[in-house]
Amino acid sequence: MRKFMIAGNWKMNKENDEAIDLTAELVKNVNDIKNVDIVICPPFTALFPVNKIIKSTIIELGAQNMFYEEKGAFTGEISGNFLVSCGCKYVIIGHSERRKYFGESDNDINKKIKRAVEVGLIPILCVGETLEQREAGHTEEVVRGEIIGAMENQVNKEKIIFAYEPIWAIGTGKTAQPADANSIHKLIRGVLEADFEMNGDNIRILYGGSVKPSNAEILLQQSDIDGSLVGGASLDAKGFADIIKIAAGES
Repeated sequence: MRKFMIAGNWKMNKENDEAIDLTAELVKNVNDIKNVDIVICPPFTALFPVNKIIKSTIIELGAQNMFYEEKGAFTGEISGNFLVSCGCKYVIIGHSERRKYFGESDNDINKKIKRAVEVGLIPILCVGETLEQREAGHTEEVVRGEIIGAMENQVNKEKIIFAYEPIWAIGTGKTAQPADANSIHKLIRGVLEADFEMNGDNIRILYGGSVKPSNAEILLQQSDIDGSLVGGASLDAKGFADIIKIAAGES
């Protein structure tokens, strides 16, 4: 049975003092939980101070993005080596906000995944469709295309974690119906098995898109949903802890 993962994407929120306070409160709430992988992804500026707080806890550190070059004249970018030096184990790659606002292509995402794995990071690859694509009946086509573009010629594929995040559900309060979300998770697992010869039983696929304590349980009950990539609800220590406890079967 695949172990649940609950990951929090703080996005562009929490200055250092706020990040420290949130992390300390979260540790108090979840540090005795053993059967769920817990990841928090603060802004770059808070990675180092947050890592100092969680270093001896069950919580792991992730980053929200990285560049695919090791070093050089790339003003404003952060390399995977920098993330490792801050204590990161995970990195989110291909989030829809990166694709939308910063023009990231499938090729960019492919290169980022390769570099992440090379430096020892575990990528959390995000895929998902817009509302227009969904209403036009193109969800499966879009998700399949993003998976294939990101995974082409990847090595150590078993290290990659996947996250289905329907773009229309991110930060909107709308959530995909659990059965609908589960069907896309099944699709992703099937594509990875058929096109990339991966063992479907070992693939972890998270759901993201307005996940909160009130809907986490029914989502996590679905056969192919292996956890959650949580946005806004991860900015509240108690709410995020409640989701983790639901995944752990303690709520």
